[in-house]
Amino acid sequence: MDDTTLRVLATIVPLAPLAAFAINVFFGRWRLQHLTGLIASAALAISALAATGILLGTLGRHDAAIVMLYRWIGVGTFQIDVSFQIDQLSTLMMLVVTWISFLIHVYSMGYMHDDHGYWRFFSWLPLFVFFMLVLVMADNYLLMFVGWEGVGLCSYLLIGFWFEKPAPQAAANKAFWMNRIGDWGFMVGVILIFLTFGSLAFRDVFAKVGIAQSELLTAICLFLFLGATGKSAQIPLYTWLPDAMEGPTPVSALIHAATMVTAGVYMTARSTPLFAEAGPALLVVAVIGTATAVLAATIALVQTDIKRVMAYSTVSQLGYMFLGVGVGAPIAAMFHLATHAFFKALLFLGSGSVIHALGGQQDMRHMGGLKPKLPITYWTMLIGGLALAAIPPLAGFWSKDEIVNSAFFRGQGYEWFWAIGVTTGALTAFYTMRMLWLTFHGAPRDRHLYEHAHESPRVMTTPLIALAVGAALAGLVLGWPPDAGWVHQYLGPLFERAEAIDYSRIAVLATISAVAGVLGLGLAWLTYARRRPDPERVARTFAPLYTLLVNKWYLDAFYDHNVAGAFRWLFGASWAFDLAFIDGFVNKLAAGFQIGGRNLRRLQTGIVGNYALTIVLGLLFVGAAYAYLRLRQ
Repeated sequence: MDDTTLRVLATIVPLAPLAAFAINVFFGRWRLQHLTGLIASAALAISALAATGILLGTLGRHDAAIVMLYRWIGVGTFQIDVSFQIDQLSTLMMLVVTWISFLIHVYSMGYMHDDHGYWRFFSWLPLFVFFMLVLVMADNYLLMFVGWEGVGLCSYLLIGFWFEKPAPQAAANKAFWMNRIGDWGFMVGVILIFLTFGSLAFRDVFAKVGIAQSELLTAICLFLFLGATGKSAQIPLYTWLPDAMEGPTPVSALIHAATMVTAGVYMTARSTPLFAEAGPALLVVAVIGTATAVLAATIALVQTDIKRVMAYSTVSQLGYMFLGVGVGAPIAAMFHLATHAFFKALLFLGSGSVIHALGGQQDMRHMGGLKPKLPITYWTMLIGGLALAAIPPLAGFWSKDEIVNSAFFRGQGYEWFWAIGVTTGALTAFYTMRMLWLTFHGAPRDRHLYEHAHESPRVMTTPLIALAVGAALAGLVLGWPPDAGWVHQYLGPLFERAEAIDYSRIAVLATISAVAGVLGLGLAWLTYARRRPDPERVARTFAPLYTLLVNKWYLDAFYDHNVAGAFRWLFGASWAFDLAFIDGFVNKLAAGFQIGGRNLRRLQTGIVGNYALTIVLGLLFVGAAYAYLRLRQ
């Protein structure tokens, strides 16, 4: 592909959704109405086709292409361009973001059809995709930060889309503030990068990584990772993501599968040359990722809201991705990011189909027996659920196993990460089967909802079918043979990889993981289908543990009552200080001038006789003072 064609396609990819936003936000409410959905979907189709063209045109090219649009900042030696870096990593992300977002946009036309804010929804949604594309295509950290902040803004607008209700308002504010904490860390890391290397362009920074001291690199990477924990919902900044379910379901699918939460994983993988030289930074990434995966999976075991089960599942799967980066397997992490996009978008949109069929009901305790009522939704969600549970040969099996196997092959105590990853996989299979059984099987637990349930329209089921195909085949297409598939060959030039592949050990480890997943599915089926053991009895027997999980390990309560409470006290004290001292001093000074002004105003009577008397009295006073001073001499 020649440079001109590449430049045109690279420009089309982000500008198509931006153009859809501009058209819809200015003309949607009064003129376009429901045409806004078609405009946004068409724009995403154009963007996805352009991204595919870039992939096909750059296959076999190992060097990165820089597409410069214009000079953004030029102050002395501080030169920042609005330019895109087209390489294997950014191209893979462009494909995931555009194609998954396109399917979500199409689905949204049916899901949001009767919403009074339809035009507004299809204004913010393509803007969200635009900022995500800026983030993944940027060739420098500052432009990446623009996209980073842009997706944060759009998440605030879309999580709080139904702003008339208190819950979405609170969820949007929570997401905004928790991400601001992470963004502060990312911003500090970017500043340190410039002070250390004198540039923010990836190619310059990575070329000079050897000049920085290990301690300084560790600090830079830890600040960057703090930003990643906010965007990608990892400990300690993960609690905003489950609450983000208050937004429309397509927004949840977009955030969890194609935008926002994948940003932290992408940024960390992009910064691998820094992390590789940053001492213990990668170990911190692996520990946080593993801990988050386990924590979120245990909470998902007892959730009753179908969307919250999926939300905690996303937090857990993102933990796997960070584990992959942390054990030195960024290709495996990006492979799992790609496969996860298919089955997680499918599961969220399938959940939306169920909610749509039940008139807004999200509590699985009111569902059951929906399989014959929603056949397409059921079979597609079954494929997505089995892919999430990493059951072979579906997509999640190949990518998740590659991550945990990389931890095992790392050795030096990293086998513990493998063991925890396999155990978490069994928990994932358990809560996935629990969700599917409570939703689609057994007797209906709410006869009224069951009688009125119906399959979603074709505009919603067609994206489900497309995503189900991806959830079934993406692992084989991208990752076969293990550790040497297309995705490994494609991303190989960017990351160092071990050359020797021990397929016998891979087969043994994969078998263990598959057995763990099947055991998780089987235990969930026995518990909820055969009631052996009875779930209510288990909850009573292990009441302290069950209460701990229901209350989400009390971390949300700790943040709300202690951290947020401390900040409320600090803000209240600051307000009182401002009111009593700063405003108080200024107000008292102003009151003094007012009093003095009122008294001095009485001297201005407008009567000439009074003024003459005042002049005479003044002359007498001056004369008396003069006579007194003469006598003293």
